[in-house]
Amino acid sequence: MTAPVVLRGVHAPGDDRALDVRLAGGVVAAVAEAGTDRDLVRAGDDVVPATGATVLPGLVDAHVHWSQWAEARRRVDVGAARSPEEAATIMAAAAPAATGLVVGHGFRAALWSRPPHRDLLERAAPGVPIALVSDDLHAVWLSPAALARLGRTHPTGLLREQEAMALQAALSGAPDPAELDRWVADASAAAAARGLTGVVDFEYADTVAAWARRAAAGPLTLRVRTAVWEPWLDATAARGQRGGDVVDGTEGLVRVGPFKILADGSLNTRTAACHHPYPDPADGHGALNLEPGDLRALMARAVDQGLVPAVHAIGDRANAVVLDAFEQLGTSGRIEHAQLVAPRDVPRFARAGVVASVQPRHLVDDRDVAERHWPHVTARAFPYADLVAAGTRLVLGSDAPVAPPDPWAAIAAAVARTGEERPPWHPEQALDVGTALRASCGGRLALRLGEPADVVLLGADPLRADVATLREVPVLATVLAGRFTHRLL
Repeated sequence: MTAPVVLRGVHAPGDDRALDVRLAGGVVAAVAEAGTDRDLVRAGDDVVPATGATVLPGLVDAHVHWSQWAEARRRVDVGAARSPEEAATIMAAAAPAATGLVVGHGFRAALWSRPPHRDLLERAAPGVPIALVSDDLHAVWLSPAALARLGRTHPTGLLREQEAMALQAALSGAPDPAELDRWVADASAAAAARGLTGVVDFEYADTVAAWARRAAAGPLTLRVRTAVWEPWLDATAARGQRGGDVVDGTEGLVRVGPFKILADGSLNTRTAACHHPYPDPADGHGALNLEPGDLRALMARAVDQGLVPAVHAIGDRANAVVLDAFEQLGTSGRIEHAQLVAPRDVPRFARAGVVASVQPRHLVDDRDVAERHWPHVTARAFPYADLVAAGTRLVLGSDAPVAPPDPWAAIAAAVARTGEERPPWHPEQALDVGTALRASCGGRLALRLGEPADVVLLGADPLRADVATLREVPVLATVLAGRFTHRLL
């Protein structure tokens, strides 16, 4: 059993008053001004001197694909490739050291002058089975040998959207689930070192079963909400699991839901459904993955099972259609990404009770793509300030492996609207630090009695930090349900 933890001399963000905090029984058991509560420390407690450290509720990444992130950490990174030929060359260099399928990650074709093609991979590495997953996860590029190995035929080797997502599970480099689970555990420990205590896992798999298996193998280092996709909806129902249910055997750390639906594609793949056409006539306006009536029916199925709909919508047309569906069903939920929103639709999020689940690193990584493919509407791309002003609740995430699951990178991007080198991009849509922090900490900055003891200790006060410090905030300790998952003190 974990000993109670007492944090001595900490302070809340923006507040100089020293506090003592007791974490016991998996919850925040006491918070008092430092030295004023004689009963706060008891025999057997793990007392942590932390004078001057800032204490926050644990940070949550509201959108990840955790198995793919664990895999991507071991794949060939082609994110810097400026052409398909350069990506193919990087993969060819990796091929001699690999056995079996050679998998890369992170290609960004939206800025390339020509599209990926299977023949480019074949010329670079004849006969080698090569697969590359796009940075946005909406496309997979395969060599002829990889197509044959996976039992597929395709004229170009570039698979997109649902066809690509269904294929990605076959690209796993883990020899068995136990090996993948070890990779997931490593990724989770690294995330805890950046202050993460929870994730919402949108992996395209039976995430409920996967996380139950991981919890059975040993203590988890993250609190997890397991998204359910349509192929696993019936299996979830057959297990008697409804949205919000605790998964048995996980010590309360894994809960079921939300229900994931893809309304459209992505900006980088030029499949995000927009009111305006893309510059290349071949891309048209992007595309909806579901007709509006089918979308409503699928959302209704989820609601009947107690699952909150979490609907992927990137283009402005897709966001409008999804908001229509929420209003017509009279239910609340989440829109994942909300990257381009028409001004008339911004107030509809709050009116319908729809949470905007956004990934600020995307605005840093995609600004050039947006300037090329959404040239006349970038002023309303990633409209965080407008959404907040309209009363919308934001939650921040990374979409890992699209971006690394570092909450401080997301917070800094939302505040600065840029990376480290370039001027801010549409700074009128920037968030203040407090708003960005709350969107990463469950809507609050102060610990509350009786709430789960998911806590992070920082070596800098984020409310008083400049942007450079905010990006690299030192995390001194992370506590999940009262036990340390990362500790430098």
